[in-house]
Amino acid sequence: MPRGDLFPEIGPYQTGYLPLSDGHVMYWEQVGNPRGKPVLFLHGGPGAGAGTVHRRFFDPSVWRVIIFDQRGAGRSTPLGSLVANTTPHLVEDIEVLRNFLGVERWLLFGGSWGSTLALAYAQAHPEAVIGAVLRGIFLGRAAEVEWFLHGMARVFPEAHAAFAQFLPEGERGDLLASYLRRLTDPDPMIHGPAARSWSIYEGSCSTLLPSFEAVSAFAQDRSALGLARIEAHYFVNNLFLPEVGLLGHMDALRDIPGEIVQGRYDMICPAQSAFELTAAWPSARLTIVPDAGHSALEPGVRTALIAALERCRTLA
Repeated sequence: MPRGDLFPEIGPYQTGYLPLSDGHVMYWEQVGNPRGKPVLFLHGGPGAGAGTVHRRFFDPSVWRVIIFDQRGAGRSTPLGSLVANTTPHLVEDIEVLRNFLGVERWLLFGGSWGSTLALAYAQAHPEAVIGAVLRGIFLGRAAEVEWFLHGMARVFPEAHAAFAQFLPEGERGDLLASYLRRLTDPDPMIHGPAARSWSIYEGSCSTLLPSFEAVSAFAQDRSALGLARIEAHYFVNNLFLPEVGLLGHMDALRDIPGEIVQGRYDMICPAQSAFELTAAWPSARLTIVPDAGHSALEPGVRTALIAALERCRTLA
């Protein structure tokens, strides 16, 4: 297989639904080698859900890949639910899954919001983590949310204009509050179009070069609702992170090796956050991909991620 190519399509060898607290039910699956080194895939968003393509980053002869959809996302139910849906809940859900599957320690693999959740989980449960491969770093800070809501207009003015102009002129003074109000409306004729508008905006800005495939994937009704509603909910609540932020708790990761992959022209999660995370994490290695944006599927990013996983094979 040429270096950097995704591995062939593969189905899971085990799937299931795991009851959680507050009426949530988690979809989970295992892929690859049942006796392999455990690795947990953490999807982005929050609320985006995992896809079949995410299985293909991992050598199926080496890794026991565990993939799940976070509360309210993807195949987990109820879709789009904001009840008891916070970062601490997700961290606890991961522990529930780890204990259910009998995993002692695992590698974490996540991008964008997945990198945020990986850091939050590793800081809470460092004893369960052998290392982390993180991409498109998002630290959940107010400036990063502000960039997403407004700053990207500097680079993608037409996408941002469509995002803002979806709302009536009188509602554009506070984009986040106005979108959240629509996204939480029970009427599908109200929350559906708002979810598509939000998701298309994100998809339009996620790659270095325009990608119809990326935009159309974001625009699918089911994925759009989970992504937009849960993302807005988390944004308005400061991502449910501690006041000092994730960088304030990096001592917990001082002995955990990390691989950080960052597209130079990532407009969703600009490279400054990856640089600051690396500075606070001496045991991490930063790889800047010079010709990529945010998406894990861009050629340079996926090559770097697969190389990072190869370096993690020896972690114990």
